[in-house]
Amino acid sequence: MASTTYKDIVENNFNLAPSQLLDLGSRNKNTLFVRDLLDRKLNFSDNGNEVGSINYISKSTHYFIRAKALQKESFLPFITKETTIPIRPQVFYDFNLQKGDLLISKDSNIGEAVVLDKDYPNYSISGALYKLPITKGKYYLLAFLKHSYFKKQLDLLVPKGATIRHAKTLFLNCKIPFPKQKNSKTIIRYVEALTKAIVNKEKAIQSKNQSIFESIQKELLENQKKKEFKYALPKIDELKTSTRIDSGYYSFEYKEKQFLIKNYANGAFPIKKWGYQINRGQNLQVSQIGKSIYSDTKKDNFYTLIRPTNFSDFGTVKKFEYLGNQKKLSALETGDIVFSAEGTIGKCILFVDPKERWITNIHGIILNKKDHNVEESAFVSCFLRFLRVWEVLNYISVGGQGGSLAKECWKDILIPKFTRKKRQEIASLYCNPIDYYTSLNLDNFLERDDRWNKKAGIIELDNSAKKIKNHLDKVLDKIVDNAEIKIDLYLT
Repeated sequence: MASTTYKDIVENNFNLAPSQLLDLGSRNKNTLFVRDLLDRKLNFSDNGNEVGSINYISKSTHYFIRAKALQKESFLPFITKETTIPIRPQVFYDFNLQKGDLLISKDSNIGEAVVLDKDYPNYSISGALYKLPITKGKYYLLAFLKHSYFKKQLDLLVPKGATIRHAKTLFLNCKIPFPKQKNSKTIIRYVEALTKAIVNKEKAIQSKNQSIFESIQKELLENQKKKEFKYALPKIDELKTSTRIDSGYYSFEYKEKQFLIKNYANGAFPIKKWGYQINRGQNLQVSQIGKSIYSDTKKDNFYTLIRPTNFSDFGTVKKFEYLGNQKKLSALETGDIVFSAEGTIGKCILFVDPKERWITNIHGIILNKKDHNVEESAFVSCFLRFLRVWEVLNYISVGGQGGSLAKECWKDILIPKFTRKKRQEIASLYCNPIDYYTSLNLDNFLERDDRWNKKAGIIELDNSAKKIKNHLDKVLDKIVDNAEIKIDLYLT
């Protein structure tokens, strides 16, 4: 059994808290502290600053990146209206955020780290974030910052009990192990190549997702009938017909956007006209299906459970869960769309693999495609996600705390009849099944992988990114355990 020495206590600044003296017990003693990998010591200019909510405004040329832009599932920052705030240009502080910079969070979601995918000249960072001064080996460091070994160390170092935990600069005291094999430099290159491959795939996903929304909006707005929109306040007959009294439902913004959809040259139709049945997801309560066993790891004969809360903004699943139950549950079929109907309304995914026993819970609505046409479902799911970004679904949904979109509300959701060529173009950006191949040569792995990225759809990119992440984790586990590592880039 390992014991704590006087030297350990000294190195820990005489902190006697048991949790902070606990050693993770890595077999690999060839380690450096995070602080040793930086080009220089952290200073005040590396830490973000708080501008205060009084400086938040509705529109601006300058923005403020919050800690929630750094998420566990992503190696890139997640830039949205919720994660970045427009601020008064007068209080803007230029951190010179450039492509390749590493950011790490010290508060709230402590230890989360990302690499910047491009320059962010008009963006500042919050006081919860640090920009790490590092040029050499940044992708090796990033790989370990996203790995459980680093997260567990930081969790032990940061005091428990606070509502919001503050890591300060304790992440600098976390150890980063390095391979001890004869070909250690090649192993480091290997880790960096896998990390860069993940980053490239996430960039491709974000780019294709943006292209989908831009293509939909362009097609919609440039192919309108000659009729012009005229706004009018609702009449009593309209109130009786709709049975809605919430003001947003009759607002100018909602009415105008619904008009643009209805006024599309080839028409627009409700979801049932597109050949879908609308059903709720499986009720997983004990009273309905009996006792179940839940697992975070895949197990034989378990169902793959996809909860709407785990859907990403890109039409992918951030996290899978697994459920064991002796009953035959209602599994998804090829071409089905699972739509988040509560809270995060409008997030949805397309189901394409008939071999998996996938289920969702009652918080999701299943759009069951009668003819199982995957290409058409890919287009429809893309348009539903566009309606979320276009904020149309905000007006259709009802209730507080994110609201809900019941089956009765689907009469207000219309899908325009784009030409088949346009539907195929949009669908292929989201779902374009092609075989994943890589080179066994480390020198041209990233080049060949990037060529594949250009052809693949978001679903395929996400699947391959998940495989590489799992593979990278196994490689890092071996470095921590000082186990032998073989270069394997055939990741089918």
